[in-house]
Order: sequence, then structure tokens, then C-alpha cells
Amino acid sequence: MDYIDIFKKTGALLEGRFILTSGLQSPNYFQCAKVLQYPEVLEGLAKSIAKEFEFDEIDLVISPAVGGIVFGTEVGRQLKKRTIFAERQEGQMTLRRGFEISKGQRVLVVEDVVTTGGSVEEVISVVKEYGGEVVGVGFIVDRSNGAKIFNVPKQHSLMKMEVKTYKPEEWPEELSHLEAVKPGSRGLKK
Repeated sequence: MDYIDIFKKTGALLEGRFILTSGLQSPNYFQCAKVLQYPEVLEGLAKSIAKEFEFDEIDLVISPAVGGIVFGTEVGRQLKKRTIFAERQEGQMTLRRGFEISKGQRVLVVEDVVTTGGSVEEVISVVKEYGGEVVGVGFIVDRSNGAKIFNVPKQHSLMKMEVKTYKPEEWPEELSHLEAVKPGSRGLKK
């Protein structure tokens, strides 16, 4: 499966000047929601992650809201495992809506895009707070090109890319004509 081609055809790989959650800026942005709106693509991407973890003992799949929910739910469906999500409340990642993790449950964390890995790290902390055991992390796009390593037994991404990021004051002069936009689901870190 040519993932870059799929992202381009669905309009999910954007080019321009994008403000990331971290406050850094990038000339590329993966809007996974645009690719995941197509059931056949969603199913295929999730199948690739599910296949990677199919022989691991997993009790539960969890994703960070908002970006990981659709993908995590489909991975959970394919693994036939209960699937929940963590979300922010007053800036802290937490379980709400009656979701629970039982002590000793083996949990797979699923995300759409990882750049710094902050949301995934927060979800891992939530799992541990409840006494769960993270058995792995699966995600579609690794924007760190393999540099982000989670302290878990197994991690797998479908595609690795090094996407340049810049501090706002270091944005390249030749791209200064581009207007900076914030396309993500979260506000900027302060």
C-alpha cells in the first residue's frame, strides 16, 4: 500500500505553513481525518496495525481524543477488543464518560499521527494510573521518522517521514509569503 499516494489522493497531506500543537511550524501537515473518512481506506490502514498486534495478548484498545478515536475504534473492532478513548479535561488527559481500565488489563494505544508523541505519552500515563499494562503503541504516521521511541514493549507505525519543523522565528525566508494556519483539533501549548 502506497501510503503517501493515499494521503495525497484524499487531500490529507497538506502543504503550506502550519502551526503545530507544540507551537512549531511545518510546511507539511497530515490531516488524518480526511483520509479516514473513506471506509475502505480506514479499514485497510487499521487492518495493517491490527495485523501487527494480532498475536499480542490485548484486553483493551485506547486512543487519545480527538484524532485517534476513529482509527482506534476501527483497530479495536478488527481485533474484537473493547475500545475507549482518553480526552482532555482542564488540560489533563483523563478517562471520562464512564470509561474504565481494570488493574492488570493489557492495553494497546492507537493514534493517527505522532510528531513529539506527547498525546501518546499522556495516554500511557493514564493507563498506568489505572493499573493497566501498555503492551504496545500503533499509529499511522510517524513524523519523527523513527526518532520517537515510546517506553513500551512494541511500537509500530505504517509510515515514517521526517517532516521539517521550525520555531516561528526560524521559518525559512523563501516560504515567508505563506500564511500560518492552525488546522489541528487542539489549541497551542502555552
